[in-house]
Amino acid sequence: MSFDVVIPTVGRTSLDALLGRLSSLEGPQPRAVIVVRDEEGEGPAATRNRGWRGAEAEWVVFLDDDVLPERDWLKRLAADLDAPVHVGGSEGRIRVPLPPRRRPTDWERNVKGLESARYATADMAYRRSVLAEVGGFDERFPSAYREDADLALRVLRAGHRIERGGRWTTHPVRPAGFWTSVRLQSGNADDALMRALHGPFWRERAHAPRGTLRRHLAVTAAGAVGLSALALGRRRLAAAAGLAWAVGTAALAWKRISPGPRTRDEVGRMVATSAVLPAAATAHWLRGWARAARLRAQPDARPAAVLLDRDGTLVEDVPYNGDPQRVVPMPGARQALDRLRGAGVPLAVISNQSGVGRGLITGEQVEAVNRRVEELLGPIDTWLYCPHEPADGCDCRKPGPGMVRRAAEALGVEPSRCAVVGDIGSDVEAARAAGARGVLVPTPRTRPAEVAAAPEVARDLHEAVELLLGGAA
Repeated sequence: MSFDVVIPTVGRTSLDALLGRLSSLEGPQPRAVIVVRDEEGEGPAATRNRGWRGAEAEWVVFLDDDVLPERDWLKRLAADLDAPVHVGGSEGRIRVPLPPRRRPTDWERNVKGLESARYATADMAYRRSVLAEVGGFDERFPSAYREDADLALRVLRAGHRIERGGRWTTHPVRPAGFWTSVRLQSGNADDALMRALHGPFWRERAHAPRGTLRRHLAVTAAGAVGLSALALGRRRLAAAAGLAWAVGTAALAWKRISPGPRTRDEVGRMVATSAVLPAAATAHWLRGWARAARLRAQPDARPAAVLLDRDGTLVEDVPYNGDPQRVVPMPGARQALDRLRGAGVPLAVISNQSGVGRGLITGEQVEAVNRRVEELLGPIDTWLYCPHEPADGCDCRKPGPGMVRRAAEALGVEPSRCAVVGDIGSDVEAARAAGARGVLVPTPRTRPAEVAAAPEVARDLHEAVELLLGGAA
């Protein structure tokens, strides 16, 4: 096991203290300590990418330039990185010391939140091969906010595990300016990008708590209505909206003041920043959604999600199979799915299982077989199956569009941006009915007429994946 340490920096004086601490620690030494300076405001994502791409060790350990590893950090790091091959990342534990004998300020409480944050690159290690597989940090995240969560979600989606290590790193609270809390509202734009990239449930998967954006939107709307009504001479409406804005602003200020030290400087800062913070949050949120809309409008040959048939496509077709021991992957299925995971494409399985409706197998048996498929082929984001018989007339049984639409909804994408891969005509017809792209991968049981009618045909699953990702088929 070997590791390199990558430290992005904007030139803070705390970098010298970090380098001094690293040089004094006992334990397995890094192959290299790579300090990468942020050039011309390129942002932490681009800076870290330059760092890890210059690394050569098996693991890359990212540290912020204002942290201090504990004295036994190297020894504990070596134990954390001595992990099974399926573990692709290891996150350190963060300790934020606060001044004793007084209540913490709003800024100090904000930094204290790093102790419970997940996947923070203040101390985060990834296998270099995993970073290469998923492409590293997404440089569309311009600030030090959410770029770490985005990377973690893509690593998890690619089938790797991220485990919490036993090492500890101290993150001191550096001084903050008067308007720092307002500038931090730019993170609302990154939240909009996270939703566009990872769907509506990204917070749950990233363990990211919900903030107070809805309240900020309501307070900002009240202020906007009040100003508009005043300009139109509607004094009563202006007064009511102004009162709502004032009450909302006062509630926000008190929420930030009450747990703090309540000194004159702190109270003044909270009152002033609370007056403009909701509007700043709203403006950045709108900017983020505008950027996300532009991203969605950009032409991209790749699907936003791939929905796959199970029997005959991912595993050998065993009629009405309820026995996990009879699951046999199709040739190259694991490699094909890993290729999609590495490209950051969400996966779902949509499968007709009429044996449940016929009484030949149970739903529990279907789920047991599905779990065995995941054991052999890696994680699937969403599983759906139709238990009905053909005569039931449901909309979920392929060639009906129901499962395609529900899988797309579960993954947070439009059906039109999905691709369906299957081995028979009903898979392609389900895709067509839902407005999705359909790719047929014929097997001996596929009828010639189905092959002739399919809009796209691939010889095997590997070729289908390359076709979807824009490679030469």
